Amino acid sequence: MLLKLFDDSRSLALAAAADAASAMQAAIRDRGQCRIIVATGASQFPFLEALSKVPGIDWGKVEAFHLDEYVGIPMSHPGSFRRMLLERLVNKTGITNCHFVEGDAADLSDAVRGLGKQLTSAPIDVAFVGIGENGHIAFNDPPADFETEDPYIVVELDEACRRQQVGEGWFADLSQVPRQAISMSPRQIMKARQIVAVVPDLRKAKAVRLCMEGEVSPMAPSSILRRHPNTTVCLDCDSASLLSPAVRKQLEEKSEVILRA
Repeated sequence: MLLKLFDDSRSLALAAAADAASAMQAAIRDRGQCRIIVATGASQFPFLEALSKVPGIDWGKVEAFHLDEYVGIPMSHPGSFRRMLLERLVNKTGITNCHFVEGDAADLSDAVRGLGKQLTSAPIDVAFVGIGENGHIAFNDPPADFETEDPYIVVELDEACRRQQVGEGWFADLSQVPRQAISMSPRQIMKARQIVAVVPDLRKAKAVRLCMEGEVSPMAPSSILRRHPNTTVCLDCDSASLLSPAVRKQLEEKSEVILRA
């Protein structure tokens, strides 16, 4: 895993978008198309905005898969991740081949199976992910299921995760936040050829320390990224602030450091 440090969230977003665009363009050049996984949520907005403005990406050759969605809320809800993906990336780039997680499907099991078949029909070139305040990757809250091979799973959301959604302003109070979500599984995310994790903000600092320097464990779900051979985690000074002095020193001197599981 490669950690990269940036001065602020804006420079992080621009650099991560440039790395993402380079990976996408290489896939299109080499294989004629690019299959991506896209995270949403407030921490991803600057990155998605920057990515949508990178010139030279043939979005007509991009196939996108959504990472996760709440169970039971419609796309019209302000907190819907489908809505965020549509507004923040799809409408701005003109992607025509985008697969959404339908959390309000009449037959949830059928929707999950069908989306999983589409996802696993060919390799994923690059996955864009974040890290939650509780260390989750996608909606895989601790303890995450590191063993399932199912592409998408229905998960229970813990209170820390649900409070994060209230804190970001998507729901008025905890009672309104759904208790379940459909999430891409950790093993499925790890099957992507390349992973770019965009992790700005001081509120992510504890999770960054836990997942980057603690044990690789289901209790720190995003720690699984350290087992991937081609993952870049982009941090700003705030999100990196609680890393050990030795790691922070390396980051400050070189702007990047390699971490191993």
